[in-house]
Amino acid sequence: MQFKHVTLEFDGPVAILKLDHQEVMNAVSIDMLGGLAEALDVIDDKKAEVRCLVLTGAGRAFCTGANLQGRNNQKPGKSNAGAALETAFHPFLRRLRNLHCPIVTSVNGPAAGAGMSFALMGDMILCARSAYFLQAFRRIGLVPDCGSTWLLPRLIGKARSVELSLMGERLPAEKALEWGLVNRVYDDAALTEETMKLAHELANGPTIALSLIRKLYWDSSENSFEDQLNLEFESQRIAGRAEDFKEGVTAFLEKRPAKFKGK
Repeated sequence: MQFKHVTLEFDGPVAILKLDHQEVMNAVSIDMLGGLAEALDVIDDKKAEVRCLVLTGAGRAFCTGANLQGRNNQKPGKSNAGAALETAFHPFLRRLRNLHCPIVTSVNGPAAGAGMSFALMGDMILCARSAYFLQAFRRIGLVPDCGSTWLLPRLIGKARSVELSLMGERLPAEKALEWGLVNRVYDDAALTEETMKLAHELANGPTIALSLIRKLYWDSSENSFEDQLNLEFESQRIAGRAEDFKEGVTAFLEKRPAKFKGK
């Protein structure tokens, strides 16, 4: 399926959402965000039966941040550089956070600015060895946005986050793995195959429980210990009512692989 600068494909229960504006290395425009919103409408539709989402980029880049073409005529003090955040970028990020299934981001090339934030929205973040991350905002006199200042300190700590943002230096995939920013790094030629292998493993799992797991971890940084205990309790009640829980226990007792249905 084709949307504005976005393609959406399905491989069984896995949806592959691809940023596809290769002329600008998949830089994000308002048109692309509109295409992403339309694609998420399809993914969210229960009829699609999507149980895992892969987010990646077309060509040689994942996403190089906001598309700055046409902005060079803005006068200092006259433009509102943050206007598109609340109207377009933030709704997309919120939808990713609240998605009903696990997200795998497959970082096939540079992930800069907003593109870095998009990459970090993955529950599992896989990288090509040649990929790199870049907090590019300081290079054009802006501050990090799209959740960067919330995501980064929680993933790699304040000192490294501030350094990345103040210095604007590239963070190679291997170093990102060493820092705990990403989950796995693969040779470039192997990334797609390994991404799909992992995505199908998640999609074939107990996806009600997996959805609850991702919510638990998203909420944990904002909750007190008591709040988190209560959230775990409520989440366990929901998971325990699912058919997949019964199947999981039965399969364990029968010493066979479980056949989860996401129900």
